[in-house]
Amino acid sequence: MAATNETNYDTIFGKVAVEQGLCTREELSRSIEEMKTRQKARPIPLKDLMVELGLITDSQAERLRSSIKEIKVATHQIPGYKILGKLGAGAMAIVYEGRQLSLDRTVAIKVLPKRFTENPEYVSRFYKEGRAAAKLNHPNIVQAIDVGEAGGYHYFVMEYVKGKTLYDDLAAGKVFSETEALDIIIQVAHALAHAHGKGLVHRDVKPKNIMMTEVGIVKLADMGLARETTDVEAAKNEAGKAYGTPYYIAPEQIRGEMDIDGRADIYGLGATFYHMVTGRVPFMADDPSEVMRKHLKEQLIPPDHINASLSAGTSEVIEIMMAKRKEDRYNDVKELLEDLDALRAGQTPLQAHKRFDVTQLGKLEDGEVIESEEEQEDYHEETISHYRIIIVILSVVAGISLLGAVVLLISLMSK
Repeated sequence: MAATNETNYDTIFGKVAVEQGLCTREELSRSIEEMKTRQKARPIPLKDLMVELGLITDSQAERLRSSIKEIKVATHQIPGYKILGKLGAGAMAIVYEGRQLSLDRTVAIKVLPKRFTENPEYVSRFYKEGRAAAKLNHPNIVQAIDVGEAGGYHYFVMEYVKGKTLYDDLAAGKVFSETEALDIIIQVAHALAHAHGKGLVHRDVKPKNIMMTEVGIVKLADMGLARETTDVEAAKNEAGKAYGTPYYIAPEQIRGEMDIDGRADIYGLGATFYHMVTGRVPFMADDPSEVMRKHLKEQLIPPDHINASLSAGTSEVIEIMMAKRKEDRYNDVKELLEDLDALRAGQTPLQAHKRFDVTQLGKLEDGEVIESEEEQEDYHEETISHYRIIIVILSVVAGISLLGAVVLLISLMSK
Protein backbone atom coordinates (compact mmCIF):
# COMPACT_ATOMS: atom_id res chain seq x y z
CA MET A 1 0.00 0.00 0.00
CA ALA A 2 2.86 2.39 0.86
CA ALA A 3 4.48 1.75 -2.52
CA THR A 4 1.15 2.46 -4.26
CA ASN A 5 0.76 5.74 -2.39
CA GLU A 6 4.28 6.78 -3.34
CA THR A 7 3.58 5.95 -7.00
CA ASN A 8 0.39 8.00 -6.95
CA TYR A 9 2.22 10.91 -5.34
CA ASP A 10 5.00 10.74 -7.94
CA THR A 11 2.39 10.77 -10.71
CA ILE A 12 0.66 13.83 -9.27
CA PHE A 13 4.00 15.56 -8.61
CA GLY A 14 5.16 15.05 -12.20
CA LYS A 15 1.83 16.24 -13.63
CA VAL A 16 1.81 19.43 -11.54
CA ALA A 17 5.48 20.12 -12.38
CA VAL A 18 4.64 20.06 -16.10
CA GLU A 19 1.43 22.11 -15.62
CA GLN A 20 3.39 24.83 -13.82
CA GLY A 21 6.03 24.89 -16.57
CA LEU A 22 8.89 23.76 -14.34
CA CYS A 23 9.83 20.97 -16.75
CA THR A 24 8.76 19.60 -20.12
CA ARG A 25 6.92 16.32 -20.70
CA GLU A 26 10.10 14.91 -22.28
CA GLU A 27 12.15 15.83 -19.19
CA LEU A 28 9.52 14.25 -16.96
CA SER A 29 9.54 11.04 -19.05
CA ARG A 30 13.35 10.82 -18.81
CA SER A 31 13.15 11.36 -15.05
CA ILE A 32 10.59 8.56 -14.67
CA GLU A 33 12.76 6.18 -16.73
CA GLU A 34 15.79 7.07 -14.59
CA MET A 35 13.72 6.50 -11.43
CA LYS A 36 12.69 3.03 -12.66
CA THR A 37 16.31 2.19 -13.47
CA ARG A 38 17.38 3.07 -9.93
CA GLN A 39 14.37 1.43 -8.30
CA LYS A 40 16.04 -1.87 -7.42
CA ALA A 41 19.39 -0.50 -6.30
CA ARG A 42 18.32 2.61 -4.43
CA PRO A 43 14.67 3.78 -4.66
CA ILE A 44 14.34 7.56 -4.90
CA PRO A 45 11.19 9.73 -4.95
CA LEU A 46 10.58 11.61 -8.20
CA LYS A 47 10.74 14.93 -6.33
CA ASP A 48 14.29 14.25 -5.08
CA LEU A 49 15.43 12.86 -8.42
CA MET A 50 14.26 15.92 -10.34
CA VAL A 51 16.20 18.13 -7.91
CA GLU A 52 19.25 15.92 -8.33
CA LEU A 53 19.01 16.11 -12.13
CA GLY A 54 18.75 19.90 -11.93
CA LEU A 55 15.27 20.08 -13.45
CA ILE A 56 13.85 21.92 -10.41
CA THR A 57 15.32 23.61 -7.35
CA ASP A 58 14.74 22.66 -3.71
CA SER A 59 12.45 25.67 -3.24
CA GLN A 60 10.42 24.78 -6.36
CA ALA A 61 10.07 21.20 -5.11
CA GLU A 62 8.80 22.50 -1.77
CA ARG A 63 6.28 24.81 -3.46
CA LEU A 64 5.04 21.89 -5.56
CA ARG A 65 4.69 19.77 -2.45
CA SER A 66 2.61 22.47 -0.75
CA SER A 67 0.48 22.90 -3.86
CA ILE A 68 -0.25 19.16 -4.03
CA LYS A 69 -1.12 19.12 -0.34
CA GLU A 70 -3.61 21.94 -0.92
CA ILE A 71 -5.16 20.01 -3.83
CA LYS A 72 -5.63 16.95 -1.62
CA VAL A 73 -7.19 18.96 1.19
CA ALA A 74 -9.53 20.81 -1.17
CA THR A 75 -10.60 17.52 -2.73
CA HIS A 76 -12.22 16.47 0.52
CA GLN A 77 -13.51 19.87 1.62
CA ILE A 78 -15.83 21.05 -1.18
CA PRO A 79 -19.08 19.07 -0.99
CA GLY A 80 -20.71 17.95 -4.21
CA TYR A 81 -17.55 18.31 -6.26
CA LYS A 82 -14.51 16.16 -6.95
CA ILE A 83 -11.20 17.88 -7.70
CA LEU A 84 -9.50 16.26 -10.71
CA GLY A 85 -6.38 18.40 -11.03
CA LYS A 86 -4.92 21.87 -11.15
CA LEU A 87 -5.64 24.09 -14.17
CA GLY A 88 -3.69 27.16 -13.18
CA ALA A 89 -3.07 29.85 -10.60
CA GLY A 90 -3.43 33.61 -10.47
CA ALA A 91 -2.30 36.27 -8.03
CA MET A 92 -5.13 35.49 -5.62
CA ALA A 93 -6.59 32.07 -6.41
CA ILE A 94 -5.96 28.56 -7.67
CA VAL A 95 -8.19 27.09 -10.37
CA TYR A 96 -8.89 23.36 -10.45
CA GLU A 97 -10.60 21.10 -12.90
CA GLY A 98 -13.42 19.32 -11.09
CA ARG A 99 -16.55 17.30 -11.52
CA GLN A 100 -19.97 18.35 -10.28
CA LEU A 101 -21.26 15.05 -8.92
CA SER A 102 -24.99 15.88 -9.05
CA LEU A 103 -24.97 16.63 -12.80
CA ASP A 104 -21.90 14.55 -13.72
CA ARG A 105 -20.27 17.41 -15.61
CA THR A 106 -16.80 18.92 -15.70
CA VAL A 107 -16.45 22.33 -14.08
CA ALA A 108 -13.72 24.78 -13.13
CA ILE A 109 -13.37 25.52 -9.42
CA LYS A 110 -11.56 28.64 -8.23
CA VAL A 111 -10.34 28.33 -4.65
CA LEU A 112 -9.04 31.10 -2.42
CA PRO A 113 -5.85 29.82 -0.71
CA LYS A 114 -5.88 29.63 3.07
CA ARG A 115 -3.29 32.39 3.41
CA PHE A 116 -5.75 34.89 1.89
CA THR A 117 -8.80 33.91 3.92
CA GLU A 118 -7.60 35.94 6.92
CA ASN A 119 -7.89 39.15 4.92
CA PRO A 120 -11.54 40.34 4.78
CA GLU A 121 -10.83 42.45 1.68
CA TYR A 122 -9.67 39.40 -0.31
CA VAL A 123 -12.66 37.33 0.80
CA SER A 124 -15.07 40.17 -0.03
CA ARG A 125 -13.54 40.63 -3.49
CA PHE A 126 -13.73 36.88 -4.10
CA TYR A 127 -17.48 36.78 -3.42
CA LYS A 128 -18.02 40.01 -5.34
CA GLU A 129 -16.56 38.28 -8.40
CA GLY A 130 -18.97 35.38 -7.97
CA ARG A 131 -21.97 37.67 -7.61
CA ALA A 132 -20.92 39.77 -10.61
CA ALA A 133 -20.50 36.69 -12.81
CA ALA A 134 -23.88 35.34 -11.66
CA LYS A 135 -25.62 38.43 -13.09
CA LEU A 136 -24.38 37.61 -16.57
CA ASN A 137 -25.77 35.03 -18.96
CA HIS A 138 -24.16 35.20 -22.38
CA PRO A 139 -22.56 32.65 -24.73
CA ASN A 140 -19.33 34.70 -24.81
CA ILE A 141 -18.96 34.92 -21.03
CA VAL A 142 -17.81 32.11 -18.73
CA GLN A 143 -20.92 31.08 -16.80
CA ALA A 144 -21.02 31.16 -12.98
CA ILE A 145 -22.44 28.04 -11.30
CA ASP A 146 -21.90 28.17 -7.55
CA VAL A 147 -20.07 30.03 -4.80
CA GLY A 148 -19.59 29.12 -1.17
CA GLU A 149 -17.35 28.14 1.73
CA ALA A 150 -16.56 24.74 3.21
CA GLY A 151 -13.91 23.64 5.65
CA GLY A 152 -12.35 27.08 5.67
CA TYR A 153 -12.07 27.12 1.87
CA HIS A 154 -13.89 29.74 -0.19
CA TYR A 155 -14.71 28.45 -3.66
CA PHE A 156 -16.29 29.67 -6.87
CA VAL A 157 -17.54 27.11 -9.38
CA MET A 158 -17.86 28.09 -13.04
CA GLU A 159 -18.23 26.70 -16.52
CA TYR A 160 -15.26 24.60 -17.68
CA VAL A 161 -13.88 25.88 -20.98
CA LYS A 162 -11.88 23.29 -22.86
CA GLY A 163 -9.36 25.12 -24.97
CA LYS A 164 -6.75 27.81 -24.41
CA THR A 165 -6.40 31.50 -23.66
CA LEU A 166 -5.58 34.14 -26.23
CA TYR A 167 -2.42 34.76 -24.21
CA ASP A 168 -1.19 31.22 -24.96
CA ASP A 169 -1.05 32.00 -28.69
CA LEU A 170 0.49 35.45 -28.22
CA ALA A 171 3.13 34.08 -25.84
CA ALA A 172 4.04 31.54 -28.54
CA GLY A 173 4.72 34.45 -30.91
CA LYS A 174 1.59 34.27 -33.04
CA VAL A 175 0.54 37.38 -34.99
CA PHE A 176 -3.13 37.14 -35.90
CA SER A 177 -4.46 37.91 -39.35
CA GLU A 178 -6.87 40.81 -39.54
CA THR A 179 -9.83 38.50 -40.23
CA GLU A 180 -8.94 36.12 -37.41
CA ALA A 181 -8.42 38.96 -34.93
CA LEU A 182 -11.70 40.63 -35.87
CA ASP A 183 -13.65 37.42 -35.25
CA ILE A 184 -12.25 37.17 -31.72
CA ILE A 185 -12.55 40.88 -30.88
CA ILE A 186 -16.17 41.02 -32.09
CA GLN A 187 -17.13 38.10 -29.81
CA VAL A 188 -15.48 39.80 -26.81
CA ALA A 189 -17.22 43.06 -27.73
CA HIS A 190 -20.60 41.29 -27.61
CA ALA A 191 -19.68 39.93 -24.16
CA LEU A 192 -18.79 43.44 -22.96
CA ALA A 193 -21.99 44.90 -24.42
CA HIS A 194 -23.94 42.38 -22.31
CA ALA A 195 -21.93 43.14 -19.15
CA HIS A 196 -22.23 46.90 -19.62
CA GLY A 197 -25.97 46.50 -20.16
CA LYS A 198 -26.12 44.87 -16.72
CA GLY A 199 -24.22 47.82 -15.21
CA LEU A 200 -20.86 46.04 -14.88
CA VAL A 201 -17.45 47.24 -16.06
CA HIS A 202 -14.91 44.40 -16.36
CA ARG A 203 -11.78 46.58 -15.83
CA ASP A 204 -9.31 43.83 -16.76
CA VAL A 205 -9.82 42.99 -20.42
CA LYS A 206 -6.61 41.29 -21.57
CA PRO A 207 -5.43 38.17 -23.47
CA LYS A 208 -5.20 36.02 -20.32
CA ASN A 209 -8.89 36.64 -19.63
CA ILE A 210 -10.03 35.72 -23.13
CA MET A 211 -10.58 31.99 -23.62
CA MET A 212 -11.06 30.18 -26.90
CA THR A 213 -12.77 26.81 -27.17
CA GLU A 214 -11.72 24.08 -29.57
CA VAL A 215 -14.63 25.01 -31.88
CA GLY A 216 -13.79 28.71 -32.06
CA ILE A 217 -16.16 30.15 -29.44
CA VAL A 218 -14.59 33.00 -27.47
CA LYS A 219 -15.41 33.53 -23.80
CA LEU A 220 -14.55 36.43 -21.53
CA ALA A 221 -13.43 35.25 -18.09
CA ASP A 222 -12.44 36.54 -14.65
CA MET A 223 -14.75 39.14 -13.16
CA GLY A 224 -12.33 39.64 -10.27
CA LEU A 225 -11.97 43.39 -10.87
CA ALA A 226 -15.49 43.98 -12.19
CA ARG A 227 -17.33 46.89 -10.63
CA GLU A 228 -20.91 48.07 -10.84
CA THR A 229 -21.17 51.55 -12.30
CA THR A 230 -23.68 52.42 -9.56
CA ASP A 231 -21.44 51.26 -6.70
CA VAL A 232 -20.44 54.69 -5.40
CA GLU A 233 -19.03 53.30 -2.14
CA ALA A 234 -16.60 51.01 -3.98
CA ALA A 235 -15.62 53.88 -6.28
CA LYS A 236 -14.78 56.07 -3.26
CA ASN A 237 -12.76 53.30 -1.59
CA GLU A 238 -10.76 52.68 -4.76
CA ALA A 239 -10.24 56.35 -5.68
CA GLY A 240 -6.62 57.11 -6.52
CA LYS A 241 -5.68 53.43 -6.91
CA ALA A 242 -4.79 51.82 -10.25
CA TYR A 243 -6.74 48.59 -10.75
CA GLY A 244 -5.89 46.63 -13.90
CA THR A 245 -3.02 45.06 -15.83
CA PRO A 246 -0.27 47.55 -16.90
CA TYR A 247 0.01 46.49 -20.56
CA TYR A 248 -3.74 46.89 -21.18
CA ILE A 249 -4.95 49.41 -18.60
CA ALA A 250 -6.87 52.57 -19.54
CA PRO A 251 -5.41 55.99 -18.55
CA GLU A 252 -8.38 56.83 -16.31
CA GLN A 253 -7.84 53.57 -14.39
CA ILE A 254 -4.18 54.48 -13.90
CA ARG A 255 -5.23 57.83 -12.44
CA GLY A 256 -7.66 56.06 -10.12
CA GLU A 257 -10.63 58.08 -11.30
CA MET A 258 -13.97 57.33 -9.66
CA ASP A 259 -16.05 57.65 -12.80
CA ILE A 260 -14.90 54.50 -14.62
CA ASP A 261 -17.29 53.31 -17.32
CA GLY A 262 -17.43 50.96 -20.31
CA ARG A 263 -14.96 53.08 -22.27
CA ALA A 264 -12.20 51.71 -20.02
CA ASP A 265 -13.02 48.22 -21.30
CA ILE A 266 -12.98 49.51 -24.87
CA TYR A 267 -9.41 50.73 -24.25
CA GLY A 268 -8.36 47.34 -22.83
CA LEU A 269 -9.95 45.57 -25.79
CA GLY A 270 -8.17 47.97 -28.15
CA ALA A 271 -4.81 47.22 -26.50
CA THR A 272 -5.54 43.50 -26.87
CA PHE A 273 -6.51 44.01 -30.54
CA TYR A 274 -3.24 45.95 -31.06
CA HIS A 275 -1.22 43.09 -29.53
CA MET A 276 -2.98 40.51 -31.71
CA VAL A 277 -2.29 42.19 -35.06
CA THR A 278 1.20 43.58 -34.34
CA GLY A 279 2.66 40.84 -32.14
CA ARG A 280 3.61 43.37 -29.45
CA VAL A 281 1.93 45.26 -26.65
CA PRO A 282 1.15 48.96 -27.32
CA PHE A 283 3.65 50.26 -24.77
CA MET A 284 6.71 48.32 -23.63
CA ALA A 285 9.04 48.96 -20.68
CA ASP A 286 10.82 46.88 -18.04
CA ASP A 287 9.07 48.61 -15.15
CA PRO A 288 5.22 48.45 -14.82
CA SER A 289 5.09 52.07 -13.65
CA GLU A 290 6.94 53.15 -16.79
CA VAL A 291 4.49 51.19 -18.95
CA MET A 292 1.61 53.02 -17.27
CA ARG A 293 3.37 56.36 -17.71
CA LYS A 294 3.51 55.66 -21.44
CA HIS A 295 -0.22 54.89 -21.51
CA LEU A 296 -0.74 58.34 -20.03
CA LYS A 297 1.81 60.41 -21.95
CA GLU A 298 3.36 58.65 -24.94
CA GLN A 299 1.89 58.77 -28.43
CA LEU A 300 0.71 55.41 -29.74
CA ILE A 301 2.55 54.07 -32.78
CA PRO A 302 -0.24 53.33 -35.28
CA PRO A 303 -0.58 49.56 -35.67
CA ASP A 304 -0.33 49.74 -39.48
CA HIS A 305 3.10 51.33 -39.05
CA ILE A 306 4.22 48.07 -37.43
CA ASN A 307 2.22 45.64 -39.55
CA ALA A 308 2.16 47.12 -43.06
CA SER A 309 -0.38 44.53 -44.24
CA LEU A 310 -2.98 45.91 -41.85
CA SER A 311 -5.80 47.93 -43.41
CA ALA A 312 -6.02 51.65 -42.64
CA GLY A 313 -9.58 51.12 -41.36
CA THR A 314 -8.55 48.57 -38.74
CA SER A 315 -5.66 50.77 -37.66
CA GLU A 316 -8.04 53.74 -37.25
CA VAL A 317 -10.49 51.69 -35.18
CA ILE A 318 -7.72 50.54 -32.82
CA GLU A 319 -6.42 54.09 -32.44
CA ILE A 320 -9.90 55.37 -31.56
CA MET A 321 -10.36 52.50 -29.08
CA MET A 322 -7.07 53.49 -27.45
CA ALA A 323 -7.55 57.26 -27.41
CA LYS A 324 -6.05 58.61 -24.19
CA ARG A 325 -9.10 60.77 -23.45
CA LYS A 326 -12.14 58.57 -22.98
CA GLU A 327 -14.24 61.29 -24.63
CA ASP A 328 -12.32 60.63 -27.87
CA ARG A 329 -13.09 56.89 -27.85
CA TYR A 330 -16.28 55.18 -28.96
CA ASN A 331 -19.18 56.24 -26.76
CA ASP A 332 -20.09 52.61 -26.08
CA VAL A 333 -19.54 49.07 -27.33
CA LYS A 334 -22.62 49.22 -29.55
CA GLU A 335 -21.02 52.03 -31.52
CA LEU A 336 -17.74 50.10 -31.66
CA LEU A 337 -19.52 47.02 -33.00
CA GLU A 338 -20.87 49.07 -35.93
CA ASP A 339 -17.29 49.69 -37.05
CA LEU A 340 -16.07 46.16 -36.30
CA ASP A 341 -18.91 44.68 -38.35
CA ALA A 342 -18.12 47.14 -41.15
CA LEU A 343 -14.47 46.07 -41.15
CA ARG A 344 -15.46 42.41 -41.29
CA ALA A 345 -17.64 43.21 -44.31
CA GLY A 346 -14.76 45.05 -46.00
CA GLN A 347 -16.40 48.44 -45.55
CA THR A 348 -15.26 51.79 -44.12
CA PRO A 349 -15.53 52.22 -40.32
CA LEU A 350 -17.74 55.32 -40.35
CA GLN A 351 -17.78 55.91 -36.59
CA ALA A 352 -13.98 56.02 -36.50
CA HIS A 353 -13.95 58.39 -39.47
CA LYS A 354 -16.17 60.82 -37.56
CA ARG A 355 -13.53 61.06 -34.85
CA PHE A 356 -10.45 61.00 -37.01
CA ASP A 357 -9.14 64.45 -37.94
CA VAL A 358 -8.07 63.63 -41.49
CA THR A 359 -6.60 67.11 -42.03
CA GLN A 360 -4.29 66.92 -39.04
CA LEU A 361 -3.37 63.32 -39.83
CA GLY A 362 -2.36 64.38 -43.35
CA LYS A 363 -0.22 67.22 -42.02
CA LEU A 364 1.52 64.88 -39.60
CA GLU A 365 2.28 62.42 -42.39
CA ASP A 366 3.75 65.30 -44.46
CA GLY A 367 6.05 66.16 -41.55
CA GLU A 368 4.30 69.38 -40.47
CA VAL A 369 4.16 69.98 -36.74
CA ILE A 370 0.65 70.26 -35.31
CA GLU A 371 0.55 72.42 -32.20
CA SER A 372 -2.02 72.41 -29.48
CA GLU A 373 -3.95 75.60 -28.71
CA GLU A 374 -1.86 76.04 -25.59
CA GLU A 375 1.38 75.72 -27.58
CA GLN A 376 0.07 78.18 -30.16
CA GLU A 377 -0.78 80.71 -27.40
CA ASP A 378 2.71 80.30 -25.92
CA TYR A 379 4.23 80.87 -29.36
CA HIS A 380 2.06 83.97 -29.89
CA GLU A 381 3.13 85.45 -26.55
CA GLU A 382 6.77 84.64 -27.28
CA THR A 383 6.55 86.32 -30.73
CA ILE A 384 5.00 89.48 -29.23
CA SER A 385 7.76 89.55 -26.64
CA HIS A 386 10.42 89.32 -29.38
CA TYR A 387 8.82 92.19 -31.29
CA ARG A 388 8.77 94.33 -28.14
CA ILE A 389 12.50 93.76 -27.63
CA ILE A 390 13.22 94.67 -31.26
CA ILE A 391 11.17 97.90 -30.96
CA VAL A 392 13.05 98.86 -27.79
CA ILE A 393 16.41 98.25 -29.50
CA LEU A 394 15.40 100.25 -32.57
CA SER A 395 14.20 103.09 -30.31
CA VAL A 396 17.54 103.18 -28.50
CA VAL A 397 19.46 103.15 -31.79
CA ALA A 398 17.26 105.95 -33.15
CA GLY A 399 17.79 107.95 -29.96
CA ILE A 400 21.55 107.58 -30.18
CA SER A 401 21.52 108.58 -33.86
CA LEU A 402 19.42 111.69 -33.10
CA LEU A 403 21.76 112.69 -30.25
CA GLY A 404 24.76 112.32 -32.56
CA ALA A 405 23.11 114.52 -35.16
CA VAL A 406 22.38 117.24 -32.58
CA VAL A 407 25.99 117.21 -31.32
CA LEU A 408 27.28 117.45 -34.91
CA LEU A 409 24.93 120.39 -35.66
CA ILE A 410 26.05 122.31 -32.54
CA SER A 411 29.69 121.71 -33.49
CA LEU A 412 29.21 123.14 -36.98
CA MET A 413 27.34 126.21 -35.68
CA SER A 414 30.10 127.01 -33.19
CA LYS A 415 32.59 127.17 -36.03
